[in-house]
Amino acid sequence: MTSGFDPASLVQSWPMPSKPRPIVTFGAGSIVGDAHFPAYRKAGFPIAGLYDPDQAKARKLAAEWNVRAFSSLEEATAVEGAIFDLATPPSRHAEVLEALPERAVALIQKPMGNDLAEATEILRICRQKNLAAAVNFQLRFAPMMLALKDAVAKGWLGEIVDFDAWLALDTPWQLWEFLLKAPRVEIAMHSIHYLDLIRQLLGNPRGVHAKTLGHPNHQVAQTRTSAILDYGDTIRCALSINHDHKFGRRHQACEFRVSGTEGAAWLQLGLNLDYPRGEPDMLEIFPKGGSDWVSVPLSGAWFPDAFVGRMANVQRFASGEDAELVSSVEDAWNTMALVEAAYRSSAAPATPLAEKP
Repeated sequence: MTSGFDPASLVQSWPMPSKPRPIVTFGAGSIVGDAHFPAYRKAGFPIAGLYDPDQAKARKLAAEWNVRAFSSLEEATAVEGAIFDLATPPSRHAEVLEALPERAVALIQKPMGNDLAEATEILRICRQKNLAAAVNFQLRFAPMMLALKDAVAKGWLGEIVDFDAWLALDTPWQLWEFLLKAPRVEIAMHSIHYLDLIRQLLGNPRGVHAKTLGHPNHQVAQTRTSAILDYGDTIRCALSINHDHKFGRRHQACEFRVSGTEGAAWLQLGLNLDYPRGEPDMLEIFPKGGSDWVSVPLSGAWFPDAFVGRMANVQRFASGEDAELVSSVEDAWNTMALVEAAYRSSAAPATPLAEKP
Protein backbone atom coordinates (compact mmCIF):
# COMPACT_ATOMS: atom_id res chain seq x y z
CA MET A 1 0.00 0.00 0.00
CA THR A 2 1.65 3.20 -1.17
CA SER A 3 0.51 5.27 1.81
CA GLY A 4 2.13 2.95 4.36
CA PHE A 5 -1.20 2.82 6.20
CA ASP A 6 -1.61 -0.31 8.33
CA PRO A 7 -5.21 -0.69 9.57
CA ALA A 8 -4.12 -3.37 12.06
CA SER A 9 -1.96 -0.81 13.88
CA LEU A 10 -4.92 1.33 14.97
CA VAL A 11 -5.81 1.20 18.67
CA GLN A 12 -9.23 -0.44 19.22
CA SER A 13 -9.36 -1.27 22.92
CA TRP A 14 -8.66 0.26 26.31
CA PRO A 15 -6.05 -1.29 28.62
CA MET A 16 -7.50 -3.44 31.39
CA PRO A 17 -7.06 -2.62 35.09
CA SER A 18 -4.60 -4.83 36.95
CA LYS A 19 -6.86 -5.22 40.02
CA PRO A 20 -10.48 -4.40 39.17
CA ARG A 21 -12.75 -3.30 41.98
CA PRO A 22 -16.22 -4.80 42.61
CA ILE A 23 -19.05 -3.09 40.73
CA VAL A 24 -22.36 -2.13 42.34
CA THR A 25 -25.02 -1.34 39.74
CA PHE A 26 -28.08 0.82 40.39
CA GLY A 27 -31.00 0.01 38.09
CA ALA A 28 -32.35 -3.19 36.57
CA GLY A 29 -33.46 -1.91 33.19
CA SER A 30 -32.77 -3.44 29.79
CA ILE A 31 -29.46 -1.58 29.38
CA VAL A 32 -28.02 -3.51 32.35
CA GLY A 33 -28.87 -6.94 30.96
CA ASP A 34 -28.12 -5.98 27.35
CA ALA A 35 -24.83 -4.10 27.82
CA HIS A 36 -23.48 -3.48 31.33
CA PHE A 37 -23.42 -7.03 32.69
CA PRO A 38 -22.41 -8.69 29.39
CA ALA A 39 -19.49 -6.26 29.16
CA TYR A 40 -18.39 -6.72 32.76
CA ARG A 41 -18.55 -10.51 32.52
CA LYS A 42 -16.63 -10.46 29.23
CA ALA A 43 -13.89 -8.34 30.83
CA GLY A 44 -13.79 -10.32 34.05
CA PHE A 45 -14.86 -7.36 36.20
CA PRO A 46 -16.37 -8.54 39.52
CA ILE A 47 -20.06 -7.66 39.95
CA ALA A 48 -20.91 -7.21 43.61
CA GLY A 49 -24.64 -6.90 42.92
CA LEU A 50 -27.41 -4.55 41.87
CA TYR A 51 -30.14 -2.46 43.46
CA ASP A 52 -33.46 -1.28 42.04
CA PRO A 53 -36.43 0.02 44.04
CA ASP A 54 -38.53 -2.42 42.00
CA GLN A 55 -37.36 -5.41 44.00
CA ALA A 56 -39.09 -8.02 41.84
CA LYS A 57 -37.38 -6.62 38.75
CA ALA A 58 -34.03 -6.50 40.58
CA ARG A 59 -34.31 -10.09 41.83
CA LYS A 60 -35.22 -11.36 38.38
CA LEU A 61 -32.21 -9.74 36.70
CA ALA A 62 -29.90 -10.70 39.58
CA ALA A 63 -30.97 -14.33 39.24
CA GLU A 64 -30.31 -14.29 35.50
CA TRP A 65 -26.74 -13.16 36.14
CA ASN A 66 -26.22 -14.99 39.42
CA VAL A 67 -25.44 -11.82 41.35
CA ARG A 68 -26.77 -10.34 44.57
CA ALA A 69 -29.88 -8.15 44.65
CA PHE A 70 -29.44 -5.57 47.40
CA SER A 71 -32.54 -4.88 49.50
CA SER A 72 -31.95 -1.16 49.95
CA LEU A 73 -29.98 1.81 48.65
CA GLU A 74 -28.10 1.92 51.94
CA GLU A 75 -27.05 -1.72 51.63
CA ALA A 76 -25.79 -1.17 48.09
CA THR A 77 -23.79 1.95 48.92
CA ALA A 78 -22.13 0.23 51.89
CA VAL A 79 -20.00 -2.06 49.68
CA GLU A 80 -16.41 -1.04 50.42
CA GLY A 81 -14.08 -0.06 47.59
CA ALA A 82 -16.80 -0.41 44.98
CA ILE A 83 -17.22 1.28 41.64
CA PHE A 84 -20.79 2.58 41.69
CA ASP A 85 -22.46 2.07 38.31
CA LEU A 86 -25.56 4.26 37.91
CA ALA A 87 -27.77 2.69 35.22
CA THR A 88 -30.64 4.85 36.43
CA PRO A 89 -33.03 7.23 34.65
CA PRO A 90 -31.61 10.78 34.58
CA SER A 91 -34.10 12.02 37.20
CA ARG A 92 -32.67 9.53 39.73
CA HIS A 93 -28.95 10.28 39.33
CA ALA A 94 -28.77 13.04 41.95
CA GLU A 95 -30.55 10.94 44.60
CA VAL A 96 -28.11 8.05 44.19
CA LEU A 97 -25.05 10.29 44.08
CA GLU A 98 -26.14 11.98 47.33
CA ALA A 99 -26.24 8.55 48.96
CA LEU A 100 -22.71 7.56 47.93
CA PRO A 101 -19.83 7.79 50.41
CA GLU A 102 -17.38 10.69 50.21
CA ARG A 103 -14.66 10.26 47.57
CA ALA A 104 -16.47 7.34 45.96
CA VAL A 105 -15.93 6.40 42.32
CA ALA A 106 -18.99 6.48 40.08
CA LEU A 107 -20.02 5.94 36.48
CA ILE A 108 -23.25 7.78 35.63
CA GLN A 109 -25.56 6.72 32.80
CA LYS A 110 -26.10 9.38 30.19
CA PRO A 111 -27.64 11.90 30.05
CA MET A 112 -26.22 13.79 33.01
CA GLY A 113 -29.72 14.72 34.18
CA ASN A 114 -32.79 15.67 32.18
CA ASP A 115 -31.49 19.14 31.36
CA LEU A 116 -28.60 21.51 32.01
CA ALA A 117 -30.01 22.58 35.38
CA GLU A 118 -29.98 18.97 36.59
CA ALA A 119 -26.51 18.46 35.11
CA THR A 120 -25.30 21.48 37.06
CA GLU A 121 -26.79 20.06 40.26
CA ILE A 122 -25.09 16.70 39.60
CA LEU A 123 -21.79 18.53 39.06
CA ARG A 124 -22.31 20.37 42.36
CA ILE A 125 -22.95 17.11 44.24
CA CYS A 126 -19.88 15.44 42.73
CA ARG A 127 -17.69 18.41 43.63
CA GLN A 128 -19.12 18.68 47.16
CA LYS A 129 -18.62 14.96 47.88
CA ASN A 130 -15.26 14.79 46.03
CA LEU A 131 -16.59 12.00 43.81
CA ALA A 132 -14.45 10.68 40.97
CA ALA A 133 -17.37 10.54 38.56
CA ALA A 134 -17.65 10.02 34.82
CA VAL A 135 -20.64 9.93 32.49
CA ASN A 136 -21.24 6.80 30.44
CA PHE A 137 -20.64 8.27 26.98
CA GLN A 138 -19.40 4.85 25.92
CA LEU A 139 -19.52 5.49 22.17
CA ARG A 140 -16.08 7.06 22.62
CA PHE A 141 -14.82 3.58 23.61
CA ALA A 142 -16.36 1.58 20.76
CA PRO A 143 -13.57 -0.19 18.81
CA MET A 144 -14.41 1.70 15.60
CA MET A 145 -14.33 5.06 17.41
CA LEU A 146 -11.05 4.36 19.20
CA ALA A 147 -9.59 3.39 15.81
CA LEU A 148 -10.96 6.55 14.19
CA LYS A 149 -9.52 8.71 16.97
CA ASP A 150 -6.14 6.97 16.60
CA ALA A 151 -6.17 7.45 12.81
CA VAL A 152 -6.91 11.15 13.26
CA ALA A 153 -4.18 11.50 15.90
CA LYS A 154 -1.66 9.81 13.57
CA GLY A 155 -2.49 12.23 10.75
CA TRP A 156 -4.08 9.79 8.30
CA LEU A 157 -6.94 12.20 7.58
CA GLY A 158 -5.07 15.48 7.82
CA GLU A 159 -7.15 18.22 9.47
CA ILE A 160 -10.85 17.34 9.81
CA VAL A 161 -12.99 19.71 7.76
CA ASP A 162 -16.28 17.80 7.39
CA PHE A 163 -18.31 15.64 9.75
CA ASP A 164 -21.67 14.17 8.67
CA ALA A 165 -23.95 11.95 10.74
CA TRP A 166 -26.76 10.42 8.68
CA LEU A 167 -29.40 8.17 10.24
CA ALA A 168 -32.56 6.79 8.66
CA LEU A 169 -33.83 4.12 11.05
CA ASP A 170 -36.82 2.37 12.58
CA THR A 171 -36.01 2.68 16.29
CA PRO A 172 -38.14 0.63 18.76
CA TRP A 173 -38.73 3.38 21.34
CA GLN A 174 -41.24 1.11 23.14
CA LEU A 175 -38.28 -0.77 24.65
CA TRP A 176 -37.72 2.17 27.01
CA GLU A 177 -40.98 2.83 28.85
CA PHE A 178 -39.74 5.88 30.70
CA LEU A 179 -39.03 7.62 27.36
CA LEU A 180 -42.55 7.30 25.98
CA LYS A 181 -43.77 10.28 28.04
CA ALA A 182 -40.47 12.13 28.45
CA PRO A 183 -40.43 15.77 27.28
CA ARG A 184 -36.95 15.45 25.76
CA VAL A 185 -36.02 12.32 23.83
CA GLU A 186 -34.08 12.32 20.57
CA ILE A 187 -31.24 14.74 21.28
CA ALA A 188 -31.15 14.13 25.04
CA MET A 189 -31.16 10.33 24.85
CA HIS A 190 -29.78 9.40 21.42
CA SER A 191 -27.97 12.08 19.45
CA ILE A 192 -26.23 13.12 22.65
CA HIS A 193 -23.82 10.25 21.88
CA TYR A 194 -22.92 11.83 18.55
CA LEU A 195 -22.65 15.35 19.96
CA ASP A 196 -20.30 14.05 22.66
CA LEU A 197 -18.15 12.17 20.15
CA ILE A 198 -17.98 15.25 17.90
CA ARG A 199 -16.83 17.30 20.89
CA GLN A 200 -14.06 14.78 21.52
CA LEU A 201 -12.85 15.02 17.91
CA LEU A 202 -13.44 18.70 17.17
CA GLY A 203 -13.74 20.43 20.54
CA ASN A 204 -16.61 22.65 21.66
CA PRO A 205 -18.49 24.38 18.83
CA ARG A 206 -19.26 28.09 18.89
CA GLY A 207 -22.96 27.29 18.78
CA VAL A 208 -25.62 25.12 17.17
CA HIS A 209 -28.57 25.49 14.83
CA ALA A 210 -31.09 22.70 15.41
CA LYS A 211 -34.64 21.55 14.88
CA THR A 212 -35.97 18.46 16.67
CA LEU A 213 -39.53 17.16 16.35
CA GLY A 214 -41.81 14.17 16.71
CA HIS A 215 -43.88 12.32 14.13
CA PRO A 216 -47.65 12.23 13.52
CA ASN A 217 -47.71 8.42 13.75
CA HIS A 218 -46.81 8.27 17.47
CA GLN A 219 -46.60 10.27 20.70
CA VAL A 220 -42.84 10.16 21.42
CA ALA A 221 -41.79 13.78 21.97
CA GLN A 222 -38.99 13.92 19.40
CA THR A 223 -37.64 11.29 17.01
CA ARG A 224 -36.25 13.43 14.18
CA THR A 225 -33.46 16.01 14.35
CA SER A 226 -31.49 18.22 11.99
CA ALA A 227 -28.53 20.09 13.43
CA ILE A 228 -25.57 22.16 12.27
CA LEU A 229 -22.69 22.74 14.67
CA ASP A 230 -20.85 26.01 14.16
CA TYR A 231 -17.08 25.54 14.06
CA GLY A 232 -16.33 28.68 12.11
CA ASP A 233 -15.38 28.98 8.46
CA THR A 234 -13.27 25.81 8.05
CA ILE A 235 -15.19 22.89 9.57
CA ARG A 236 -18.68 21.86 8.42
CA CYS A 237 -20.53 19.61 10.84
CA ALA A 238 -24.09 18.40 10.25
CA LEU A 239 -26.44 15.76 11.64
CA SER A 240 -29.54 14.38 9.90
CA ILE A 241 -31.40 11.98 12.21
CA ASN A 242 -34.66 10.18 11.38
CA HIS A 243 -35.87 7.35 13.63
CA ASP A 244 -39.15 6.98 11.70
CA HIS A 245 -37.89 5.48 8.44
CA LYS A 246 -40.15 2.40 8.71
CA PHE A 247 -39.99 1.32 5.08
CA GLY A 248 -37.74 -1.73 5.16
CA ARG A 249 -34.00 -2.17 5.52
CA ARG A 250 -33.01 -1.38 1.93
CA HIS A 251 -32.60 2.38 2.29
CA GLN A 252 -32.04 2.61 6.02
CA ALA A 253 -28.66 3.93 7.20
CA CYS A 254 -26.68 4.74 10.31
CA GLU A 255 -23.34 6.19 9.29
CA PHE A 256 -20.74 8.88 9.80
CA ARG A 257 -18.61 10.47 7.09
CA VAL A 258 -15.50 12.21 8.40
CA SER A 259 -13.43 14.06 5.81
CA GLY A 260 -10.07 15.68 6.30
CA THR A 261 -7.73 17.73 4.14
CA GLU A 262 -5.79 14.59 3.15
CA GLY A 263 -7.97 11.58 3.89
CA ALA A 264 -11.42 10.44 5.02
CA ALA A 265 -13.28 7.85 7.08
CA TRP A 266 -16.66 6.16 6.76
CA LEU A 267 -18.32 4.37 9.64
CA GLN A 268 -21.44 2.25 10.03
CA LEU A 269 -22.92 2.11 13.54
CA GLY A 270 -24.45 -1.31 13.07
CA LEU A 271 -26.12 -1.59 16.48
CA ASN A 272 -28.83 0.90 15.52
CA LEU A 273 -29.79 -1.09 12.44
CA ASP A 274 -32.33 -3.68 13.66
CA TYR A 275 -31.79 -2.75 17.34
CA PRO A 276 -31.13 -4.54 19.67
CA ARG A 277 -29.80 -7.37 17.46
CA GLY A 278 -27.92 -4.94 15.24
CA GLU A 279 -25.65 -5.41 12.28
CA PRO A 280 -21.83 -5.31 12.14
CA ASP A 281 -20.01 -2.06 12.85
CA MET A 282 -17.80 -0.97 9.97
CA LEU A 283 -14.89 1.40 9.51
CA GLU A 284 -13.24 2.25 6.23
CA ILE A 285 -10.45 4.80 5.79
CA PHE A 286 -9.08 6.54 2.71
CA PRO A 287 -5.65 7.33 4.19
CA LYS A 288 -3.32 10.20 3.43
CA GLY A 289 -1.25 9.25 0.40
CA GLY A 290 -3.49 6.29 -0.43
CA SER A 291 -5.36 5.52 -3.63
CA ASP A 292 -8.44 3.67 -2.35
CA TRP A 293 -10.57 2.91 0.69
CA VAL A 294 -9.16 0.45 3.22
CA SER A 295 -11.44 -1.65 5.42
CA VAL A 296 -10.33 -1.74 9.06
CA PRO A 297 -10.95 -5.18 10.65
CA LEU A 298 -12.71 -4.46 13.95
CA SER A 299 -11.96 -6.39 17.11
CA GLY A 300 -15.38 -5.84 18.65
CA ALA A 301 -18.63 -3.88 18.52
CA TRP A 302 -20.25 -0.87 20.21
CA PHE A 303 -22.26 -3.24 22.45
CA PRO A 304 -20.78 -4.65 24.64
CA ASP A 305 -17.15 -3.70 23.97
CA ALA A 306 -17.55 0.05 24.44
CA PHE A 307 -18.91 -0.64 27.93
CA VAL A 308 -15.79 -2.71 28.66
CA GLY A 309 -13.52 0.18 27.71
CA ARG A 310 -15.66 2.74 29.52
CA MET A 311 -15.51 0.80 32.79
CA ALA A 312 -11.83 -0.08 32.28
CA ASN A 313 -10.95 3.63 32.22
CA VAL A 314 -12.96 4.26 35.41
CA GLN A 315 -11.29 1.30 37.12
CA ARG A 316 -7.80 2.34 36.02
CA PHE A 317 -8.37 5.96 37.08
CA ALA A 318 -9.50 4.75 40.50
CA SER A 319 -6.29 2.74 40.90
CA GLY A 320 -4.01 5.45 39.49
CA GLU A 321 -3.21 3.49 36.32
CA ASP A 322 -4.90 6.14 34.11
CA ALA A 323 -4.14 9.81 34.60
CA GLU A 324 -7.33 10.99 32.84
CA LEU A 325 -10.94 10.13 33.64
CA VAL A 326 -12.48 10.29 30.18
CA SER A 327 -15.90 12.02 30.06
CA SER A 328 -15.59 13.16 33.66
CA VAL A 329 -18.56 15.13 34.97
CA GLU A 330 -16.52 18.30 34.38
CA ASP A 331 -16.19 17.46 30.67
CA ALA A 332 -19.64 15.88 30.29
CA TRP A 333 -21.28 19.08 31.52
CA ASN A 334 -20.11 20.68 28.25
CA THR A 335 -21.93 17.99 26.24
CA MET A 336 -25.05 18.77 28.27
CA ALA A 337 -24.57 22.47 27.51
CA LEU A 338 -24.48 21.61 23.80
CA VAL A 339 -27.66 19.54 24.15
CA GLU A 340 -29.34 22.44 25.95
CA ALA A 341 -28.28 24.87 23.24
CA ALA A 342 -29.74 22.54 20.58
CA TYR A 343 -33.11 22.48 22.35
CA ARG A 344 -33.06 26.27 22.74
CA SER A 345 -32.29 26.62 19.05
CA SER A 346 -35.13 24.27 18.15
CA ALA A 347 -37.58 26.29 20.24
CA ALA A 348 -36.50 29.62 18.75
CA PRO A 349 -38.41 31.06 15.78
CA ALA A 350 -36.81 30.59 12.38
CA THR A 351 -35.79 33.54 10.24
CA PRO A 352 -38.90 34.32 8.15
CA LEU A 353 -38.77 34.64 4.40
CA ALA A 354 -39.04 38.08 2.92
CA GLU A 355 -42.48 39.02 1.66
CA LYS A 356 -42.86 39.33 -2.06
CA PRO A 357 -43.22 42.99 -3.04
